[in-house]
Amino acid sequence: MTGYAVATSESAAGTLTIEIKSVNSRFLDLQFRINDDLRALEPDLRSAIMGAITRGKVELRLSFGRKAAGAGTQALNVALLNELARLQGEVSKHFSGATQMSVAELLRWPGVVEEAQIGQESLQADVSTLMNRTLEAFVQSRQREGAALEAMLVSRIDAMESIVKRITPLIPQVVAQFQQKAVERMQEALGLACQGSNTAMSRQDAMERIRQEVILYGIRIDVAEELGRLSAHLGETRHILKKGGQVGKRLDFMMQELNREANTLGAKASVKELADASMELKLLIEQMREQVQNLE
Repeated sequence: MTGYAVATSESAAGTLTIEIKSVNSRFLDLQFRINDDLRALEPDLRSAIMGAITRGKVELRLSFGRKAAGAGTQALNVALLNELARLQGEVSKHFSGATQMSVAELLRWPGVVEEAQIGQESLQADVSTLMNRTLEAFVQSRQREGAALEAMLVSRIDAMESIVKRITPLIPQVVAQFQQKAVERMQEALGLACQGSNTAMSRQDAMERIRQEVILYGIRIDVAEELGRLSAHLGETRHILKKGGQVGKRLDFMMQELNREANTLGAKASVKELADASMELKLLIEQMREQVQNLE
């Protein structure tokens, strides 16, 4: 599911900002955009997200803006200065005419002037507190979308149940009409065959043959069992949504079962009403499947 949250906190050292956003994905895919000096905190942030969600392509941005240096907050990196002096001496041995570095150049050298060190434990605690607040808002945003998706899925379930309710009374009529037409046509066909054959079967044998064929084909076009399973699957899908929790994988499975019954209904359809109903069901199931893949 999609979701978004951003939070900021101020401290004596600077401003921390955490932004979390996600887009739909069947799996959990985490990406981090973090300042280099905070990179060590990534494992804790990853664990926090994995403990809260299981699906989605998630991007987290953590930035830290240091406050402008004030009086007494800057110091020289003596160790780096000593190293620069050593290197400069080595260069002078090989190039005696090389120009010495000026004070201004030394002060501009990266890392020579450093701000007062920020306690790592204090910074980690600040990030953890801010992460909890941001993650809570992020989960709430996904829950709001989940509620909207649930309403959409329930409306599709209602529509499919209406279709099943509409076509269920047609099944006995369809089978009876087929049997009547089949008997009439087979009687006519067998009667014509008997007139021109020396080995014509008796009327009793012909009727028995007709009865067997009609029963067998009637079984093949009877979709009452498929409609019963379809109703049961719809009831289970509604139950899963009502129960809540991590429903994504269970609903994935239910979509497969619903689609199987709808396909069988279409394959067995012997009248236009059943073929149209199968198509409507498959369209609704596909709409549900697209959204179910985004649910946890």
